[in-house]
This record gives sequence, C-alpha cells and structure tokens, in this order.
Amino acid sequence: RPGEKVPVDGWIIEGNPAIDESMLTGESLPVEKKVGDPVTGATINTFGTFKFKATKVGKDTVLAQIIKMVEEAQGAKAPIQKIADRVAGVFVPVVIGVAVLAFLLRFLLTGDFSTAVISAVSVLVIACPCALGLATPTAIMVGTGKGAENGILIKGGEHLETAYKIDTVILDKTGTITKGRPEVTDLIPLGGFTAEEAIYLAAIVEKKSEHPLGVAIYEKGKQEHGALPDPEEFTALPGQGVKARVSVPAGVTRQPLAGVEVYLGTRKLLEEQGIDFGASETVLTGLENEGKTAMLMAVDRQPAAIIAVADTLKETAREAIAELSAMGIEVYMLTGDNRRTAAAVARQVGINNVLAEVLPEDKAKKVEHLKGEGKVVAMVGDGINDAPALAAAAIGIALGSGTDVAIEAAGITLLRDDLRAVPAAVRLSRQTMRKIKQNLFWAFIYNTLGIPFAAFGFLNPVIAGAAMAFSSVSVVTNSLSLKGFNPFKKARSEVA
Repeated sequence: RPGEKVPVDGWIIEGNPAIDESMLTGESLPVEKKVGDPVTGATINTFGTFKFKATKVGKDTVLAQIIKMVEEAQGAKAPIQKIADRVAGVFVPVVIGVAVLAFLLRFLLTGDFSTAVISAVSVLVIACPCALGLATPTAIMVGTGKGAENGILIKGGEHLETAYKIDTVILDKTGTITKGRPEVTDLIPLGGFTAEEAIYLAAIVEKKSEHPLGVAIYEKGKQEHGALPDPEEFTALPGQGVKARVSVPAGVTRQPLAGVEVYLGTRKLLEEQGIDFGASETVLTGLENEGKTAMLMAVDRQPAAIIAVADTLKETAREAIAELSAMGIEVYMLTGDNRRTAAAVARQVGINNVLAEVLPEDKAKKVEHLKGEGKVVAMVGDGINDAPALAAAAIGIALGSGTDVAIEAAGITLLRDDLRAVPAAVRLSRQTMRKIKQNLFWAFIYNTLGIPFAAFGFLNPVIAGAAMAFSSVSVVTNSLSLKGFNPFKKARSEVA
C-alpha cells in the first residue's frame, strides 16, 4: 500500500505502483512500475497498491549487499601515521646519542664526573620532546572542537588530517546538491488562463493524488490559495496522470467553471485523448532539456497549462561549489539520475565533471578509479546508496540529515544541511595542519638550538627545564589560537 516499505527483493505480479528508489539509485522522482518489473527491499511505495513475489531475502537482498560493501570498504582503511610520531622516531634516538656523547666528551676533557653528568642531563632536559608530543594532539583537539561549534563533526584526528590533503570532491546529487523533494518550478498558462487560475485548478485536481508529482502541485496550490475544495470526480491513471471533474465559483476564476473535465499528466495521456499541445512543443522541449518533468493540463479538452516539476537546488549549492573550485579542488557530481537531468543540474551549479546513471556498487568503483589516478578524494553524500562510496573515499563527508548508514560510513558529519560546510571543513583542516606544522617547527627549533648550548655546558638543567617548559607553552598557545578561526570565512587567496 502507499507509504509502506517494500520488505524484500522481488517481482511485481499485480498492480502499477510508483516506487521511490532514491535510497538505491539517487533518483528523486518515483519510478513507475508494472507487472514483471523488479522491486527492491527498503524502497518505498508512493502510489498505488501491488502484489509481488519475493525472490531474495536476508543477506541476499540488495540492501544487505550494500551494507556488506560498506563494511569491507571501512575495513580496508589504513590508519594515518602522525607527523609527530615520524619526527620523534628519529629525534629521540639522536638526542640520546648526543647526551651520551656530551657526557663522554665533558668527562674526557675535564675529568669531572659531575660536570659531565650535568651536561648530559641538560641535553636531555632541553631536548625533552614534550612540545613535539603536544604539537599534534593539542591542535587536533582545538580543531575538532572548533568544528563541532560550527556544525562540523569530525570523528577523529586522522580524518581532520586527511581532509587537508583533499584535491577532489565528489558530490552526490539528490539530497546533497538538490533538496531531494520535487517542487513546482515552472508554470506556463495557455488558452486564456492566468497562472493563478491554472495552479488553482491543478491543485484541486491533484488534491486526492498520492503521486509525489501530484503532491508537489497540490502543495504549491495550497501555498498560494490556502484551503482547496475537493474535485467532484477523481480518477488516477497509473503511469500517465489523473482525470477529474471540477467546479469553481465566480470570483476564484474570472468566469465560473461548472463541472469542467480536467486532464493532468504526461504527453502520452494527452495525445491518447486527442488533445494537441503541438504549439507548445518548443516550451516542452526546453523544459525537458533542463531535466524537468513537464505535466500537461487540459480543461474541457483544450490546452490550459504546462506545469514543470523538478527536484530544486539547495540555495547554497552553487556558492559552495564555487568556493571549492577557488580552493583548487576539482569537483565531480555523482548520481544515479539520467544524464539529461544530471547535466542540467551540473550546469546550474557550475560543475564540469558529471558521472551519471551510476548504481551504488559502481559509485564506489568510480571513487576507486579517481583514487587510482593519484587523487585524494572526498565523497559527500546522504543516502544508503552513497555509503559504499563514502567508505571507499579517502574521507567520507555525510550530511546530518542523511541516513544512519551514510553517517556511519563517513569520517565527517555536517550537522548543517548546507554545502558551504564542505569547504569550511577543508579550511578548518588546512588551518589545523598549518598550526601543527608551526608547532612542530617551533618545538623542533627550540630543541635543536638548545642542544649545542647544553652539550657545551652553557645551560644548566634549571635553565634547560625553563626553556623546555616555554616551548611547550608556546605550542599550546599557538594551538589555542585556532579558537578564533572562522572556517566559513573565505581565505584571501579564494577571494582573489
């Protein structure tokens, strides 16, 4: 029944439903089904009732296979080696060697055991890698905290470090670049009707409709006209549209309409009824080339309006993509949608690289292919169908409004349903890594400059201890300066 989830995979044996397969393909508009067509477990029936024969259950279903792929991709991830570990791995043995050498030289030159011990101790104290040990974790702690303040949840320091290296971002279309909800985008009145009259009539006709496109039209009419009367008669025509009989009193339309017959649906429906929209062919072609679904309405068998419905863009999508490009990051759009819709969306938001008609298992393969070219890839998505790709990418970024599976597979979760948080996360990562490098430099330079003085007896352990403490304080202070950083503010290089 409408609104229910399909429990397992199977084949339709009765009925003509419209199935929301966005969790599988990324396609926001429901897919019309007929007898003999396959259905997938966890997809949602949005229109009509049907019966189906189960063919796959349990671990054999498509959903179970997607989950398995996510687990495998997550298991293949290798932990990132910390910069401080690499430095300390070399620095500590060298310092111990220098301390031993200082002891031997001072003892051989002076013959004084206590003086030799003081020189060796001074070397060890001034070179104590406390600052090196603090350089990375303090910056990461402040950086992840700053991210949380701005709605950017980073699961661990390794993800923050990885985001700094990103040179390629793949964006899922449905629910990430677009809102994931069909909306009325265009209304072209015909035959003497005004736009207000056309949407009023269309909304009445679709009031009893369960189809998402019909619901979008009804919601638009209700938004503009408030409460709407019921149609006198209503017939759903599966896969084609609806037929209704409507009466409208004087005042609502310029002339009262008594029991007019209204058809609202696809080209095929209106052609079968012998209603000619040939004069509007240019308009229809233009809408379809933009990837929109054109609904035709006829009143008493005369063309009355063309209503275009599409999944609209998020308000900040174009700005976010422009910011990523300005940061030197290559942007791809990955979607299960048809090529025409995908290309239209890509043009609107300024993306040149489009990967369309890609199934969930192939999304992960596309990510792997780009990684094979030497790119450091971030995947941004929100649906179950994005989860394998999120796990396969160097770092996955999930929208907080997305599914639990997608969020689990990602290394970064954006609490804001705002794509500008993606470049913000990269800026935060870059700034944090900049602080880490500054910390390592100052920690290392303090120690490096202090060791010769300590070895030759110019520093006693007390002064060496003070210098070592000062280096640790400077590192912590530098890390805390991240608290004043605004990741949503563009860098000067981006503005230029």
